Amino acid sequence: MDRRDFFKRVAVASAASAVLTVPAAQARDRASRKMGSIIDLTRCDGCVHLNTPACVTACRDKNAGRFPEPEERFLQDYWPQDFHEDWSSERDRTDRLTPYNWTFVERVEVPGGETVFVPRRCMHCDDAACQKLCPFGVIGKSEEGAVNIDTEFCMGGAKCRATCPWNIPQRQAGVGLYTKLLPKLAGGGSMYKCDGCADRLANDEKPACEIECPRDAITFGPIDEIKAEAKRRAEAIGGHLYGLDEAGGTSTIYISKVPFEVIDRAIALDKAHTQDDLPGRPHMRPEIQSSLQNAGGLFVASVLAPIAGAAAAGIAVYKSRQKERDDA
Repeated sequence: MDRRDFFKRVAVASAASAVLTVPAAQARDRASRKMGSIIDLTRCDGCVHLNTPACVTACRDKNAGRFPEPEERFLQDYWPQDFHEDWSSERDRTDRLTPYNWTFVERVEVPGGETVFVPRRCMHCDDAACQKLCPFGVIGKSEEGAVNIDTEFCMGGAKCRATCPWNIPQRQAGVGLYTKLLPKLAGGGSMYKCDGCADRLANDEKPACEIECPRDAITFGPIDEIKAEAKRRAEAIGGHLYGLDEAGGTSTIYISKVPFEVIDRAIALDKAHTQDDLPGRPHMRPEIQSSLQNAGGLFVASVLAPIAGAAAAGIAVYKSRQKERDDA
């Protein structure tokens, strides 16, 4: 399929998708299926007895077949800039987020000599800025609330990372749609992050990280039950919650005995002594706002929504027809 054929097919599919609507009953059913998760820092010990935390290994094993495999000839700079992001030589790193590592556990030394272990991955926001502000419409949400990136059609513009309150998505150059449509600008690549094991959730199965956690520090379940349980646990220990209200609310709720502003200051202090790239090691600032919570972000979202919506719907129809042809 060449560029002209691709754009022609997507345009036709976009026009056809304009007549599609989601019945109210179906929308209500989706809401009833929404899931959430608890990450309990009072239980996580970072799997210090293992070389790599169990949740990290489980995530990597489960998603290894989806990791990017760039070709050397497509590893080009992001025109007109003079750099590109290539993690293919560091695919074994587990101390930060990368296109090959979608969750990691940060060891945080807080005042008083206490150590807190913080599993980090996508927060799966209730009203995800990355989804609303992706100009290509390739970020979607499953019925269970998992936010995911369609890496096959992602153009690697990194708008999702720029608008994410925690800068979660990570970019790999030299892969994805760019290599087929704009090979001379192939550095764009694709963005990668945790998708909440959306395929498992859709089948009422537990995500890989929860299954393998030896201390039951990670718990998935219906969002209302998760919120109630998180509040109950926090109240029982006089603790603190994170993710309930941050960025307008997320599907990931952290529980901690240590205030999150203390954890965040410790993370910031640690980062100040490293040469690492900060976007791969998120902060934990309490009460962080989403870019959709200000007038500028809302304006951009309103402008992009029709374009991104048409693109996303067109791609969905195109993929459906492609599958029909493959099955024929």
